[in-house]
Amino acid sequence: MNVSRISSGLVLGLTLLVATSGSAATNSSQNKGSLNIQEPVTVNGTRLAMGNYQLKWEGTGPDVALNIIQSHKIVATVPARLVDLARPGRADGYETRKEEDGSTLLTSIDFSGKKYQLAIGQDSAATDENTIGSQK
Repeated sequence: MNVSRISSGLVLGLTLLVATSGSAATNSSQNKGSLNIQEPVTVNGTRLAMGNYQLKWEGTGPDVALNIIQSHKIVATVPARLVDLARPGRADGYETRKEEDGSTLLTSIDFSGKKYQLAIGQDSAATDENTIGSQK
């Protein structure tokens, strides 16, 4: 009888461990993405050159802190907002806005197959942005 209780307890404990490990892995993979910038852009006062970047964000809710990473180094951190979409995105890409001074401001990031986008910084509510840089 004791062996049966111990076995049941071990099975239950192992099941809970596997379940929480799986959800942690899922949550961390949902907070990552990539970005291929096809023109120099500015984000949170930092100029990003053309190239490939990794994205990681932290936060529990629509407001998150977005880290933009290149060569394993954080090159910019910016507040962002997760915006729900009615349909999954068709392609990876980003949206920009031209500023009066001629600079190009990164305003949002789109993800293929995801039902959300990241709206960047204070301009997260803007709706008249140009889609640029669709990735394939």
